[in-house]
Amino acid sequence: MRFDLFSLEIFVTVAELGSIVRAAARHNIAASAASKRLSDLERVVGAPLLYRQRRGVSLTSAGEELLNHARSIGRMVERMESEMGNHAEGIRGTIRVAANTSSITQFLPEDLAAFAKENPDLQIQLVEETSSDILDTVRSGAADLGIYSGFTDAKGVQSLLYRRDTLVIAAPRDHDLAALKSVKFSDVLNQDFVALQQGSSIKNYLERKAQSLGASFKTRVEVMSFDGVRRMVQAKLGIAILPLGAVEPYLENSELAMIPIDEPWARRELRIAMRDRATLTVQAQLLLRFLAPHDP
Repeated sequence: MRFDLFSLEIFVTVAELGSIVRAAARHNIAASAASKRLSDLERVVGAPLLYRQRRGVSLTSAGEELLNHARSIGRMVERMESEMGNHAEGIRGTIRVAANTSSITQFLPEDLAAFAKENPDLQIQLVEETSSDILDTVRSGAADLGIYSGFTDAKGVQSLLYRRDTLVIAAPRDHDLAALKSVKFSDVLNQDFVALQQGSSIKNYLERKAQSLGASFKTRVEVMSFDGVRRMVQAKLGIAILPLGAVEPYLENSELAMIPIDEPWARRELRIAMRDRATLTVQAQLLLRFLAPHDP
């Protein structure tokens, strides 16, 4: 059996009002059109639903049973419309985000927690990737938004500024560099470095900078996380260049020293990438406006 929802709605109104004419007027259709829909319902059910009398109508036993089902279906449809409306308005749903280690370490936890508090029915699926992989993920449509380093070529996507951070030198506390107020990049290229794994935007950028100076960036150890980098530096396996937020909070309870880098590029951008802002879901638009409130 296939039931038309509008016909069921008319049937419920007829049952409540006891009149086809009055029910038709409530639904703004002709009485003949309402009567035709009721006849079609009876044909689908295979039994009479109404006793048609001069002063109105009453329900048969089949009509009484259908009325219970029709009311239940009506409540389900109302709930479905309400819940789907929540998705359309961005109140519910899932937002897929890919982010680099720098943004996750420094800013995203607090920002996403604040967003979740304001939007408790929205879910965020967050994956950590290198900046180049993040851009590929956004281009493919596998992520709605991607937070990446401004050092990375972002062809094929649109982007907005998320945050700015500052790169610094992390060195053992008893290292010769620890006594300096700042250093030029060229002055530390004779050092061994601890770096993030291949594909890291910071590492790739520093390698290019070193080449432009006619030198090499000597990576002694590669690890997967900022925590791993800090531990290797404390073990005196090399120095590292990290975001300030990945070093400064750990200075007091570690054997680390932090030295500013006297280079204009040490102040860098973290950006939010999307394939096309106009086609973002309502939910992703909400998060984008939250993370980049000053952009139009």
